[in-house]
Amino acid sequence: MAATAPSHLPLLLIIILAAVASRATATWCVCKDGLSDTALQKALDYACGAGADCNPIHSSGPCYNPNTVKSHCSYAVNSYYQRKRSSGATCDFSGTAYLVSSDPSVSGCTFPASSR
Repeated sequence: MAATAPSHLPLLLIIILAAVASRATATWCVCKDGLSDTALQKALDYACGAGADCNPIHSSGPCYNPNTVKSHCSYAVNSYYQRKRSSGATCDFSGTAYLVSSDPSVSGCTFPASSR
């Protein structure tokens, strides 16, 4: 007698493929290279004050390191963008940020790819 796959296997496969596909087509908002720390700090402060979840970049958070203004800026603007894009937010921040299609997450720090 041949073994049969559990009936929930096709559904599980669809869920896994959907998760992989959504991550593959995701975009992230990151801060540009070559800008002054002052410009990046302004974008960081705005994002954190306007709805971004900036707890992960606090000193005890998983995204504190690397401890640079650019790294913290990228996390903050991405959090803001992911949370607010459904209501029309863009990834510009007065020219300090732009969209990328490669995941900027680093070891121990996952950048959100959606509002969840």
